[in-house]
Amino acid sequence: MGSGYGILSQGFADNKEGKIQGRYIHKKIDIAITRNGEPVAGVAVKFVMQNYSQNSNNYFENMLGETANIRSSNYPYFQIFIILDKLPYYDTSKKIKRWETFTAHNASKYLKLSQDNIDAFFHTPNKTLIYIVHIPDNERLLTKNDYMDYYKKMDFQVTQSQNSLGNCGDAVIINDYEIFREKLYHTIKAL
Repeated sequence: MGSGYGILSQGFADNKEGKIQGRYIHKKIDIAITRNGEPVAGVAVKFVMQNYSQNSNNYFENMLGETANIRSSNYPYFQIFIILDKLPYYDTSKKIKRWETFTAHNASKYLKLSQDNIDAFFHTPNKTLIYIVHIPDNERLLTKNDYMDYYKKMDFQVTQSQNSLGNCGDAVIINDYEIFREKLYHTIKAL
């Protein structure tokens, strides 16, 4: 970002999340961008690795609520939503019940969000990055422990998914981190 800017995030520098005063509540932010030590923008990161269909509405509604809380206090707020293109769905005993594929149908609410005017709707993030990744398939795995052990021991490449979600508007970027980073940079520098 340049001189005077900093990042607060777990796993980076001081290993601390930043806080932003929202309109309703203080919010710990996954990535807080600061200028001269004060927060000026936030980025939320969500990485979904299991049971997407069970929780998809909760993920989306939580995103809208936390975004409205932050943006209505005049801070730009960005969302990064990372999801596997094929992910396990566990039953209550942690057995893999089925495999889910993240499709255009699953992304429909995000595609609708992408059409929003961010200046009119504070619940819409300034930009949302949906990043769909692929890891090697192994449908022979039967339990959550099998799944975790298999991928922890495996040396594999995470790649960008080839799944297409269709066209989206300006508020959402699909599988293009570089464009998302540029939009974030210019939004913050314009403050």
